Amino acid sequence: MATPPVAGPRVRAPELVGRGGWINTGGAALSIEQLRGKVVLLDFWTFCCVNCLHVLDELRELEETYRDVLVIIGVHSPKFVHEADHDALLAAVERYDVAHPVLDDPDLTTWSTYAVRAWPTLALIDPEGYVVAQLSGEGHAHTLVRLINDLVIAHETKGTLRRGDSPYVPPTYESTDLRHPGKLLAIPDGTVLVADTSHHSLVVLDPHREGDAGGAVLGRIGSGERGLIDGGALEARFNEPNGMVLLPADVASKFGYDVVVADTVNHALRGIRFDDGSVRTIAGTGRQWMQGDATSGPALATSLSSPWDVAWFGDRVFIAMAGEHRIWSFDPATSMVRVEAGTTQEGLVDGPAAAAWFAQPSALAVDTHAEVSTLWIVDSETSALRQLANGVVTTHVGRGLFDFGHVDGSADAALLQHPLGAALLPDGSVAIADAYNGAVRRYDPATKEVTTIASGLSEPTDVVVLPNEELPDGTRGPLLLVAESNAHRIVRVPVPQEVRTVAGSSFRTQRPSTPVAAGEFVVRVVFDPPPGEKLDDRFGPSTYLTLSATPPELLTAGAGGDTPLERVVVLAGDITSGVLHVSARAASCDDGNAEFPACHVHQQDWGVPVHLTADGAHEVLLVLAGPMV
Repeated sequence: MATPPVAGPRVRAPELVGRGGWINTGGAALSIEQLRGKVVLLDFWTFCCVNCLHVLDELRELEETYRDVLVIIGVHSPKFVHEADHDALLAAVERYDVAHPVLDDPDLTTWSTYAVRAWPTLALIDPEGYVVAQLSGEGHAHTLVRLINDLVIAHETKGTLRRGDSPYVPPTYESTDLRHPGKLLAIPDGTVLVADTSHHSLVVLDPHREGDAGGAVLGRIGSGERGLIDGGALEARFNEPNGMVLLPADVASKFGYDVVVADTVNHALRGIRFDDGSVRTIAGTGRQWMQGDATSGPALATSLSSPWDVAWFGDRVFIAMAGEHRIWSFDPATSMVRVEAGTTQEGLVDGPAAAAWFAQPSALAVDTHAEVSTLWIVDSETSALRQLANGVVTTHVGRGLFDFGHVDGSADAALLQHPLGAALLPDGSVAIADAYNGAVRRYDPATKEVTTIASGLSEPTDVVVLPNEELPDGTRGPLLLVAESNAHRIVRVPVPQEVRTVAGSSFRTQRPSTPVAAGEFVVRVVFDPPPGEKLDDRFGPSTYLTLSATPPELLTAGAGGDTPLERVVVLAGDITSGVLHVSARAASCDDGNAEFPACHVHQQDWGVPVHLTADGAHEVLLVLAGPMV
């Protein structure tokens, strides 16, 4: 008989409470009491978070393998104001094919009762209603398999396991030509290639002809089923494709493909040939890049992580690698990939490319007409527009992970909310698909001003420029095509001649702030290796902890990186509030005598809001993997 995976005092699972109600249950509310007899896995997620989307994909196989004993419940705990909108969550549940019940918790009620501090976090509950483990971050599928197997054996022996009758009720959706379109690519023949994300395919659209999708559908590349299969246009498979770039004609003719596609959930780049619509994989292994994997090498032997957009910059394809917060590149001439900028640490830090921090870079736009060739980068989680030029990263709009809104004006005061697309306008300004504000914005690098081009859109995810189109007033000029994702269509937006500004609103991420005392303060991260594993110290220390703060002056001592998962820092007494940024990594391997043990790297970043008070706490305890605290 297996033993329960966690020893010590048992913690009763708090009830599931969310003002927004339930999704994927046919309207029924669920409770911990109702779920007795099942192994329950709570997934605390928010739909902006790429790491949360990785976990959704990790959970698909668990849902299938343990479908008669395991109930997965997504507890949606929003970061952005837009994510607290129930209709936006309904759209996200469809877009990301969430096939389990979801609790809409816009006030973070259940998040707080389970002492969650980061997206994503998993809480495992046994069939008797006790929390047996908490896991932060992604990459825990192997741990969950071992924990669930132990729980099933133990509770089947005790007679406390109940099989069958899942509470999941599949929703129904209307049929449309496009479903949650993502990125757009203008083709020289006047058509537009659309990443039809939820249909797992690419659509050739004529925007000058009538059609429910915002144009006439001329053709489709991809079978429409999830998968990673090369071949002809009708048999090839994608998995939530996104960004696309047209290669220079000489490069395309030499290497046999015209377009490079960021096939996001396949963690791959695909090459498309116009002549016959054929598809071939040109980079990525199909497996997600994880800490410890190679950061350069042969393209088809090096793992990638949720590539979200691509652009031709210099002499190669640059990649917005949203899944691990860096910019990579792919060279068709050598079929090699490498990291160009970023550290994998999530945040807003400028400077030399190798030291810069990003947070889900999701769109790229190139300006080759500037004095210095410039790559504009939309950094979605910091709601920022940034620039890579001459090997240096600078931020033009945006303040960090927790500040966002819809405010026009000077760049240092303007705010975006989780932008996802960008395109260069003929005058050198940048059009931005400001997704969670439902707007298209413009940033002018000459005046350093942000204005609003259009608003009232349903989650716009990308924008392309048609430079010489007939406009509503009968004149000709630049016209924008916008992917209005939640309306499942492409819309035409004229570029206004007069400047329009929106005073708007500014927000901070609303999460519980921890009261802390100035002076010596302990940051401790809990990591218990999964059952059957031990810390992996074969090649050096098995753990690493990095600390920083916003504002930096909050930490007067203790910032930086070191190997122990516990550190004493000093908090400044003259700072009233801020955020502690904690990044922890731990490596574990099978605890046995196998010649080639299975090994795993676990990593999570936390942003812990704090406010200083005389009677505040003198430590913060974070769980990477272990019992609920």
